[in-house]
Amino acid sequence: MRFELRLIDVIDIVLVAYLLYKTYKVLNGTTAIRIFIGVLTFVVVWLIVTFTFQMQLLGAIMNQVVNVGVIGLIVLFQDEIRQYLNKLGSRNNIITRFFGKIFFSEEDEIVESEIMQIVIACRNMSKEKVGALIVIKREMSLNSVEVTGDTVNASINSRLIENIFFKNSPLHDGAMVIANSKITSVGCILPVTHSMNVPKELGLRHRAALGISEKTDALAIIVSEETGRISVAEKGDLRIDLTPKELETVLSTNTK
Repeated sequence: MRFELRLIDVIDIVLVAYLLYKTYKVLNGTTAIRIFIGVLTFVVVWLIVTFTFQMQLLGAIMNQVVNVGVIGLIVLFQDEIRQYLNKLGSRNNIITRFFGKIFFSEEDEIVESEIMQIVIACRNMSKEKVGALIVIKREMSLNSVEVTGDTVNASINSRLIENIFFKNSPLHDGAMVIANSKITSVGCILPVTHSMNVPKELGLRHRAALGISEKTDALAIIVSEETGRISVAEKGDLRIDLTPKELETVLSTNTK
């Protein structure tokens, strides 16, 4: 039997390889990576059994397992799928920008003066080693996070931010949510990341910041209570030990 390799076959192989690579990159460092490798191994065996050796009975059984397994994979990888679709739907390309204008209203942007209030507060808290966690809404809704805290709906002010995160304040342990140019909620509870790549010296605030950045497009600012270092979590990535000037640049670039 003669085998012909067509151009469309090459494109097919390249696309599948690319999708597998991107999936590996998303899952690498998480507890799901072993499941992914196990599933990939099963699929390779299934393809060999079905198409190479043409073992009909074993192939039919494995076909049923694959059909049912798709639902199980969606359940197992729901966090990773949400993270990938979140990145896919961000307004970083022409297509999503076009559809974004049709289906979404433009969000209120944080102006330069409000950015400076946040930077000043983080700078002062960094000097005093006051722990803080601030989540800034972008396109995706944060209603599910805001309802876990206390409603404030106040203007963005550095003194107010510092007072809320003051060590003796009853609200200093939770996260602050900033949305639509307002401090909307404080004392909020955030989802914690399950990534295995987080350095052990980083605490719960950093893990919570990474968690919300994985599930939404929000920007999370962390001030470490132990070291006073300022960090930023965005799209599942963590930038550690930023200067106030670097923080200002990040906010100006990503929230305006």
